[in-house]
Amino acid sequence: MPAFLPAYLNAIGTAVPGHDIHEAFIRWARDRVDARSARLFDRMAGRSGIAHRWSVLPPTKAIAVADGVDSGDTQRLHAGSPVDPGGFYAIDPHPGTAERMAIYADAAPGLALEAIAALQETIALGTITHLVVASCTGFVAPGIDQIIARRLALPATVERLLIGFMGCYAAVVALRSARHIVRSEPGARVLVVTVELSTLHLQAVSEIEPLLAMLQFGDGAAAALVTSDPSGFELEAPFATALPDSEALIRWDITDQGFAMHLSGEVPGRIAQALADPAFRAAASGGRPADTVDGWAVHAGGRSILDAVEHALALPADALDASRAVLSANGNMSSATLMFVLQRLLAGPDIARGVALAFGPGLAAEGIGFRSAPRC
Repeated sequence: MPAFLPAYLNAIGTAVPGHDIHEAFIRWARDRVDARSARLFDRMAGRSGIAHRWSVLPPTKAIAVADGVDSGDTQRLHAGSPVDPGGFYAIDPHPGTAERMAIYADAAPGLALEAIAALQETIALGTITHLVVASCTGFVAPGIDQIIARRLALPATVERLLIGFMGCYAAVVALRSARHIVRSEPGARVLVVTVELSTLHLQAVSEIEPLLAMLQFGDGAAAALVTSDPSGFELEAPFATALPDSEALIRWDITDQGFAMHLSGEVPGRIAQALADPAFRAAASGGRPADTVDGWAVHAGGRSILDAVEHALALPADALDASRAVLSANGNMSSATLMFVLQRLLAGPDIARGVALAFGPGLAAEGIGFRSAPRC
């Protein structure tokens, strides 16, 4: 049998929009529920581990807001959010799916190109042979893969793959696909892009569970170069598994007012329960015992999910620091999130045995092993 050369994740660039909408969403959401639910929402928001979330939706004019829920007359200026007067969601009913997709068609390629520009600041892309794009928060045809290729002036011969609607673990699928390409074509230079605009899908609901789900999500994009050049992280064997009888726990429903995210509060507990089973734990780590792994890139799907993974695998307290830092700075950016975590790990100490792991619709787990390339 032929020997396959390794594939390497050489570098990653990331980008987020400039409009922080996290506090504005908290104010909007707590006003939609009764007093008892508002107290629960405030408590969960305070414990979320999220400080910022970013949106491609433009701010409106600055408005004066109270500095905290119970701060009396203390006021400060706040750039108006999409839910404030004049904002995208300041109509009833909220804009329909067509209007949201029109923004996606323009803003998703733009944010992706910002991430690619950030990647080019760290590494020369050379001649790109393949383009792999993952996104689940919008649809447009010609696809954003074609839009990105055209704006980068890539030749028409570049092979493209668009990974759609796979949710938070799509980054693993994209990297896995790039690895397969490079191992079969050692001269390939694969540009991997993940871009998500979750804030295009705000839902006018008043139930606590969907509001807490929407509390997690923000916009972001990442770009990576995968080649056979030995630098960055060597991508090792991928793996995948799924929790039994869990398909209803995470899902997107396409509605006339955008994509409605359903993220059950049972998810962290079900993940912890599954990881307690040795067979599932082995399947969800590619057969690597947790105490042999010195680098964890776990999708920052929420603080409770990170806590569930940490406790179920008995990880050191700092094992998921990179994931928690990404969650704090950006929230959950669906497929782009894991790439942000891997970028932080690339900038850190060498990793002898790493695991990248994400959970998403299904409820499925997708992952890939990695380790630092030898330094010259």
